[in-house]
Amino acid sequence: MSDVPRRVLVTGAAGRLGRMTLDLLARLGVPATALDLHDPGGLAADRVVTGNAGDSAAVRDALDGVDAVIHLAAIPAPVLGTPEEVFCGNTRATFVVLEEAGQAGVRRAAIASSFSVLGLPWAARPLHPAYVPVDEALPLQIEDPYGLSKQADEATGAMMARRHGMTVVALRFPLLGGPGDKFDKTAARYADDPGSGAKELWSYLDTRDAALACWRAVALPIEGYHAIFVTARDTLAPQPTEELLDRFHPEVERRAPLPGRTVPIDLGEADRLLGLTIEHPHPDATEPT
Repeated sequence: MSDVPRRVLVTGAAGRLGRMTLDLLARLGVPATALDLHDPGGLAADRVVTGNAGDSAAVRDALDGVDAVIHLAAIPAPVLGTPEEVFCGNTRATFVVLEEAGQAGVRRAAIASSFSVLGLPWAARPLHPAYVPVDEALPLQIEDPYGLSKQADEATGAMMARRHGMTVVALRFPLLGGPGDKFDKTAARYADDPGSGAKELWSYLDTRDAALACWRAVALPIEGYHAIFVTARDTLAPQPTEELLDRFHPEVERRAPLPGRTVPIDLGEADRLLGLTIEHPHPDATEPT
């Protein structure tokens, strides 16, 4: 299980994280196949397949010569389609990609899950986690089709690990972006209106670090199925985390100190499995007025 992949399939390759992952693979000298609905040109892959990740024929074509899969194709929010399109499209793609990969003998896969699997970000009413820092054992409170699709994707990953003897790592990503991107505007909004980030626990991750997490999930000697949170170690909010929790999640049990702007998410599993160093923290936000 310690062999470095010789060719990686990246689905959702034309998306922001897909492009960043292809760029990283190119810098590492790892050949990549890109799968997306359309070829926009300029993808850092020596093979591009156009098609739907939920289409078995397209996926089988894309898997030619591949020994690891990074599955990123999805509708990334419940507001970007009907509930049926979001849930059924996302879960079908994950099932098809992992099943076809398993049948083809691929034994390493990483899939993009989401912090939204907790249910907090897209709920119609304010929800609170059972405790902080949240970890992978936290009870889920899903009320939306996107979060439910991620719960189903994680269950699919666990099943495929058993069915095919695969390693499948589901990466629970928060808000992704980078400097000069949405992060600057989000950090400014949290400074003025910190409650607007309470559903996400003010968490974030630079897309470059997310791409590195994807690569490590298929390149390191990991076995079996794992779902893990991967975030920056600080928050995008300039206020101290304990102060934010006092204001917006006051009744939530605190199981560990959260000094300064420490993100209220337990990253122990990410540290243990990926040994991930966050290389691109967002610069400290301006202190609130």
